[in-house]
Amino acid sequence: MSEVLFDVNLQQMPEEYLTGDWCVADRVLNRNSPDTSLARATKFLLRPGTVQVQAPELQDSGHWSMERDSLLNRPYLELQLLQEGTRALITRLRRSTDGQHSQLNLYFQSGMEIQLARPC
Repeated sequence: MSEVLFDVNLQQMPEEYLTGDWCVADRVLNRNSPDTSLARATKFLLRPGTVQVQAPELQDSGHWSMERDSLLNRPYLELQLLQEGTRALITRLRRSTDGQHSQLNLYFQSGMEIQLARPC
């Protein structure tokens, strides 16, 4: 990616920064089953309130929201898919000044880490 990306203050990040088509750039499974839609995902399509997870020979869809913990105001991505429900801490979001290029790091309850990028 040749665009210069800047860290976004996660305590002040609006939910709109998460919407769009994201490609999985990197993944560390840890304890996660390698057969779930999230573990095999190649794309996340986040629309206002709805999510579609695309993986080879597998698709899952459902709802998402951004929640914040009450103590530190850290943002979490709540996913309620047909096949599973989970929560991921948003550990880093980087964006270009025009918002066209982004990187999003998620740390899931299972220990899985995913780095998403856009555009695909």
